[in-house]
Amino acid sequence: MRTGQGSGGRRLPARLLTPPAGLTETTLERSVRFEGRIVRLHVDRVRLPDGREGEREVVDHPGAVAILPITAQGRVVLVWQYRQAAGRAVLEIPAGKLSPGESPAACARRELAEETGMRARRLRAVGRFLPSPGFSGEWLHLYVATGLVPGPPRPDPDEWLAAVEATPEEVDLLLARGRLEDLKTLAALAWWRREAT
Repeated sequence: MRTGQGSGGRRLPARLLTPPAGLTETTLERSVRFEGRIVRLHVDRVRLPDGREGEREVVDHPGAVAILPITAQGRVVLVWQYRQAAGRAVLEIPAGKLSPGESPAACARRELAEETGMRARRLRAVGRFLPSPGFSGEWLHLYVATGLVPGPPRPDPDEWLAAVEATPEEVDLLLARGRLEDLKTLAALAWWRREAT
């Protein structure tokens, strides 16, 4: 909300919309240390606001989408997916990375179909956020999918997952018991619960 207009017509104070002066770092040199199929790691030598120099390790990522699918009965569609970085299966909303030249909306429709088999008659952009700006430049685009039409899932050849539905009460229990640990899922559900009240 760069305009300062908050929910309910309230305005946000300038201190919450614009960072104070003197927080900018200037990149002096960049060196790529790793280039993989999905991410690239580079190290920047930067000039700090006080004139000293420092180093920043940054992961470049093409960006991704996350989709909060809501059925006609008001249930949320989640997927169980094994995540190597976590060392176990994680319960989360459908998501995936942008392909070169692909729009976030097209990616959201594709990932929803791949992971759940569902097609959305309505897809609404909620916003975008930086999941981990301390070391990654990834932008994650969040969508809400409704008017769901079922179909067979079409996961990537190296992707194994299982879609499940959860009622609002079950979502509340999952949250209360700490069973949802994926940040994009928590952000999407926080938005959803706020919209529902």
